[in-house]
Amino acid sequence: MLKKLLKLLLLLLLLLLSIVLFNTFTYKSKQLDVQLLPEEAVSDEAVQHLSEAVQIKTVSYDDASRFDSASFTKFLSYLSETYPLCDSLLEKTLVNGFSLLYKWTGSDPSLSPVILLGHMDVVPAGDDPNEKWTHPPFSGKIENGFVWGRGSLDDKVNVIGILETAEQFLKEGKKPKRTVYFAFGHDEEIGGRAGAVKIAELLESQKVKAEFLLDEGLLITRGIVPGIQRPVALIGITEKGYLSLELSIEMEGGHSSMPPKETPVGILSAAVSKLEKDPFNPRISAPVQEFLAHVGPEMPFFSKMAFANQWLFSGVIIGKYQKTEAGSAIVQTTTAPTIFKSGVKDNVLPMRASAVVNFRILPGESISSVTEHVKKAIGDERVKISVYGHSNEPSPVSDVNSPGFIAIRKSVGEVFDSTITAPSLVVGATDARHYTKVTSNAFRFVPVIALPEDLKRLHGTNERISIENFKDCIRFYRRLLINCGEK
Repeated sequence: MLKKLLKLLLLLLLLLLSIVLFNTFTYKSKQLDVQLLPEEAVSDEAVQHLSEAVQIKTVSYDDASRFDSASFTKFLSYLSETYPLCDSLLEKTLVNGFSLLYKWTGSDPSLSPVILLGHMDVVPAGDDPNEKWTHPPFSGKIENGFVWGRGSLDDKVNVIGILETAEQFLKEGKKPKRTVYFAFGHDEEIGGRAGAVKIAELLESQKVKAEFLLDEGLLITRGIVPGIQRPVALIGITEKGYLSLELSIEMEGGHSSMPPKETPVGILSAAVSKLEKDPFNPRISAPVQEFLAHVGPEMPFFSKMAFANQWLFSGVIIGKYQKTEAGSAIVQTTTAPTIFKSGVKDNVLPMRASAVVNFRILPGESISSVTEHVKKAIGDERVKISVYGHSNEPSPVSDVNSPGFIAIRKSVGEVFDSTITAPSLVVGATDARHYTKVTSNAFRFVPVIALPEDLKRLHGTNERISIENFKDCIRFYRRLLINCGEK
């Protein structure tokens, strides 16, 4: 009997091994066969234009009273003066005072349009005198092969890169096959409510239905995707949802010399602690599944084997992701307490305590399901739960087989040598989420190569972009305007 069981077990193991090996060896590459094109010349004047754009302090503050309309007006004037053909030959609309929408009518009216996004605003450079910038954050200094300053990467590189490309096309007397819209919001860094939302509403009112949209988002990474030495262009096909919940409790106050057994601060602290100890279940969502399908075949054998057999190794894959904060953000809805308020004096028991917890919602979950999870995890009716600030559901997942996605991938391959392309999930927020009624295919990608240390510069100190990176960005947009016309 034992021999029969051992024989059966051996047969099952052989069958399992056969299935694993079969799936591994038939796990074929999804990379496009694209020919790298000769490098097109880009004028150094374009670099100077980016430098000058960085010098204009188009800063977005959470405090609306700090909005500097003069700086944004100056930036709009700068664009008009620097790109006179775009300004005069394209249909231009000023939206809500400071955002821009250009319409470039294509040569083939039968093709649905394309929308290229960017945003003109930047985050503050920091008020802390201990923050050390190699060059002043709004100097736009050109030195050692870089343009330095706030906005050089996020996101004036796209605004200037797109307009440089269009201006050159117009000088050459060329136009794209598809009608192309350029949509540049002025408040993306604080939610896009006055910029992108209004532009999207305008396009919707005009019944515009775009083939695809391309906004900022992920980058071309080098040395960031484990197991792959080649550059990997990560193209966002969706972004996580956004929700902040305020937890609050109110009780009688009193003197700190006679405290009750429970206080608002204690109860609220326990509630936040319960949330942190009850994280959302990790899982491989649809966009991450697509990412694995595109990078998996390019991996070394054992990693390739795991990705080819997720039915068996999904736990291992998820476990590897959860070893880092960045990895965890890819496979689960995240919980982040960000604000805690209570008390006015050290010897007075507060009557109220409140905390704000921010959640970035994985596709497949919702604001409703997150809220229910929070209620269940806390399990205390004394803690009131309400939505804090703006919120949005996870964005729809765009089609990786659509013409837009293929055009983006092809353009990457034509400009960036030996670069793998893969769809992925954006864990932050972009203006693209506001355009869901205008297009079903929104992609999020900046055609710029980034090393691990470069990621810290985004919203951080010493933001910069290399001159060659910026020129490649322009080369990418040039190819995209050509490739997006293909059916």
